[in-house]
Amino acid sequence: MSATAFSVRRFALRLNDHMLLVMVATAALFTVFADAAAADEPAKQFRAGAFAIDITPTEFPVQSAGSMTPRLATSAHDPLHARCLVLDNGQEQIAFAICDSCMIPREVYDRAKATAEAQTGITSDHILTSATHTHTAVSAAPTFQSDVEHAYCDLLAERIAEGIAQAAAQLEPAQIGWAVGNNPRQVFNRRWYMRSGFPLSDPFESGRDRVRMNPPAAHSKLLEPAGPTDPEVPVLAVRTPEGRPIAMLANYSLHYVGGVPAEQLSADYFGQFAVELARLLGAAKTDGDAPPFVGIMTNGTSGDINNINFFEGSAQQQPFEQIRLVAADVADSAHKTYQRIEWHDWVPLKMSEAEIELGVRRPTPRELADARRVVAAAGQPPFGDLRAIYALETVALADYPPTVTATLQAIRIGELGIVSSPCETFVETGLAIKRESPLRPTFTIELANGYNGYLPTPEQHALGGYETWRAKSSYLATDAEPAIRATMLELLNKVAEE
Repeated sequence: MSATAFSVRRFALRLNDHMLLVMVATAALFTVFADAAAADEPAKQFRAGAFAIDITPTEFPVQSAGSMTPRLATSAHDPLHARCLVLDNGQEQIAFAICDSCMIPREVYDRAKATAEAQTGITSDHILTSATHTHTAVSAAPTFQSDVEHAYCDLLAERIAEGIAQAAAQLEPAQIGWAVGNNPRQVFNRRWYMRSGFPLSDPFESGRDRVRMNPPAAHSKLLEPAGPTDPEVPVLAVRTPEGRPIAMLANYSLHYVGGVPAEQLSADYFGQFAVELARLLGAAKTDGDAPPFVGIMTNGTSGDINNINFFEGSAQQQPFEQIRLVAADVADSAHKTYQRIEWHDWVPLKMSEAEIELGVRRPTPRELADARRVVAAAGQPPFGDLRAIYALETVALADYPPTVTATLQAIRIGELGIVSSPCETFVETGLAIKRESPLRPTFTIELANGYNGYLPTPEQHALGGYETWRAKSSYLATDAEPAIRATMLELLNKVAEE
């Protein structure tokens, strides 16, 4: 080898050694900086807090919702609550406020969210508020002939915000988990095809109805239900690392139970469920300064679902008896599901919100003129005649705008998905969302963040029936359901990808 070639080779070896040293030094320096950054980054910790605030009216009598004719309640059989849950994973905070009410207008929820945001820092678009749909709560939204209790709405907005703030103040280290149970015993589709010869009438005398809502149970003319049911009982639970239950949020697609005297308010089975669940979990009482356990039942997609066994009928019961039976049965299902939960020390939290514009089914000039003639001939309201009641609704809907906006939300908690609907949503919509969601499991909380009436699918609209009759409780355009469903799935895909 020549002297020149030897020198070149020695230079190359030294250069390689130098580069190797630089690489080693760089890697070591990177490790130091990475360790320092990891030391500065806070450890992931999940926290949860829950609080049930009393929303029972402080003065009686009050107008009670849930009927076509006015009802005046003089007392409350059991307390009404806004049951609140706050979740915090150190990166995101999400709040739920589930209220013992039939339906609550968006303005009340928006005021409550704005106050809660100012008090807690949880942004309004990360707060899900909803009504359980007890038919024996204070009238808060304009439907049929019940007057809205405006003073109570002010109290309601204040209490919802206070409940969220109290839940946030009680945040503590927690584990979280979820599972899905099943209870087919308490849900029945209430829209039925009837045999030939059974009269199907509507208050507009259109003659287009092909189904009957709430037909006579065990009647010889019953043919078959016009839709499915959803018997699932999804549960989301939080507990302390030591195992003390903090809260459980359950979901069931059941309209309500009823059996409450007209002059009384009640949280229906939603409130009794919370009592039964606490008992089953051994959490009815807490030791020391530990916050009380909060059981929460949310309404799923129950616009066409009741607790009446139309196939067989049932015996006459005493007031509140069926509420206790249903609450105990569903709480038992939720408790058994709780035993199958896989607990997590930390999970991702994501939430997304969207506004959607929906058409309104306003009356034509001719329909409005006919309705005014019916109202004039009916005399002095309140009315008991169905045709006069819906004529009054038609007159009111003439003042509605051609479109309305509604708030939709999607939440990701680990691999669990939750969406919210501001409507009395049909079970077919809920089942479709469960099938098509990118998250497993997924469920819907209805009557959330406002009230936009019934949401039949286009196919159910074509069948007619009570839920489709145009009123303040059913006014959205017939294409509203596909638009709402598509937007909820878009939101689910968004939170699933982030």
